[in-house]
Amino acid sequence: MADADLGRRFRDVMGHFATGIVVATGQHEGKPAGFAAQSFLSLSMEPALVALAPAKTSTSWPKLRASGSFCINILGADQKAICDKFAQTGIEKFSTFGWRPGVTGSPVLDGILAYIDCDLEVEHDAGDHTIAIGRVRDLAMLDSTSRPLVFYRGGYGQFKGL
Repeated sequence: MADADLGRRFRDVMGHFATGIVVATGQHEGKPAGFAAQSFLSLSMEPALVALAPAKTSTSWPKLRASGSFCINILGADQKAICDKFAQTGIEKFSTFGWRPGVTGSPVLDGILAYIDCDLEVEHDAGDHTIAIGRVRDLAMLDSTSRPLVFYRGGYGQFKGL
């Protein structure tokens, strides 16, 4: 099978796996930075670790890396506008959304479902992405009644169960 065929099939098949949407944030030279991501997961309970996989082409991840910490902001179903803003490159992303600094100084966005504030533990090469492991320093559920923003088959939606 040609590589192009495998790549297309890979995207099609993996598109059938629903993921949540997060915004990874941090501070760089006193200014907030961040990007939208769907490649995020809980990794370990003891110690508490999470994994984030930014693309190697990301212009925001190097800023978070340099700070040594990052915060994962879990978006609700009504926050697609936040995702859209943080998916863009080369723009001021924080001007229209409120936030406060978490324990690491990384931005915790207003109105999110939950956050996980982490120190960068280690990074691993992973093809066209980097796997960044974060050691959890602080976390909280801020809204336990709203639904999460979900990405599935190339589109956004919400979880209807429970």
